Amino acid sequence: MTTTSSSQPSPQVPSLCVRSAAVVLCLLLGVTSSGWAGQSKDPAKNPAALYALIEGTVWDANNQPFYGAKVSIRLAGQKKAHWDRISDHRGEFAQRVPAGKADYIVTAEIPAEGGKSKKGKGPAVEVAVHVEAEERVDASLHLK
Repeated sequence: MTTTSSSQPSPQVPSLCVRSAAVVLCLLLGVTSSGWAGQSKDPAKNPAALYALIEGTVWDANNQPFYGAKVSIRLAGQKKAHWDRISDHRGEFAQRVPAGKADYIVTAEIPAEGGKSKKGKGPAVEVAVHVEAEERVDASLHLK
């Protein structure tokens, strides 16, 4: 019984390896050129990623951070607030708003018992904030 063994590999093996390497290379180049998970690097094509941040601090009459103030943010020229926040233990609040030129009115007031605000009864203050683009804008509200 004679057996012959070939020292040359099968011609399919190198072509399979070359094709696999080419596919992996194409996938890697495709992911790095277009971004991860289909996200575009062009901001105009991915508007969900564009926002500005309005953040600030509410201060009491003694210039101490005020915890629990109701903070409302609305577009200038509108009466109804689009966003409501409560200041934290450091008197701070933050809200994302759409990027782009816009004027906002930030209002802080002391909530009454049961969470209702003391409109007209307690100190309230309004501050105008201008957003130019995708940026962070700080506001300081001093209750009287």
